[in-house]
Amino acid sequence: MGTPDFILALRKKIGSDPLWLSSVTAVVVRDDQVLLAKRADNGKWTSVTGIIDPGEQPADAAAREVLEETGIVAVPQRLAMVHVTDPVVYDNGDQTQYLDLVFHLAWQSGVPRPADGENTAANWFPLDDLPVMSDDMCKRITAALSNEQATQYIFSPPSPGSA
Repeated sequence: MGTPDFILALRKKIGSDPLWLSSVTAVVVRDDQVLLAKRADNGKWTSVTGIIDPGEQPADAAAREVLEETGIVAVPQRLAMVHVTDPVVYDNGDQTQYLDLVFHLAWQSGVPRPADGENTAANWFPLDDLPVMSDDMCKRITAALSNEQATQYIFSPPSPGSA
């Protein structure tokens, strides 16, 4: 799908200055498998990720992104983790950082495919045989697969001299 229209409109006003956005990571599970997509921009395998549209419920955004990017219909089961990503600087110089909400979703129907051009592949992977992924993405998947029902909140220790 590319960059949402509301972000393009904001970028006309603020240029490439840092932009704080809300996003979702959708960890879709089917039996003992997890759905992963291979990103077109960097070739890395990840869970489905995406930006929450203005006024959109985060769980709806997670299900929407999964359908748009992989053709899979999935139902959100729980919010697994809330965290802030590292800052991102895109090739065009745009700066962004995300408040990311990680959801565990259950597969309902569909066969994975790269549905919208953001990915070059989408497949199910056995939980005990995942491809190489970033430590950050592994933490998101681990949180979503945990049997813990409470949401995991990531805290940063206060810096010395703050308060």
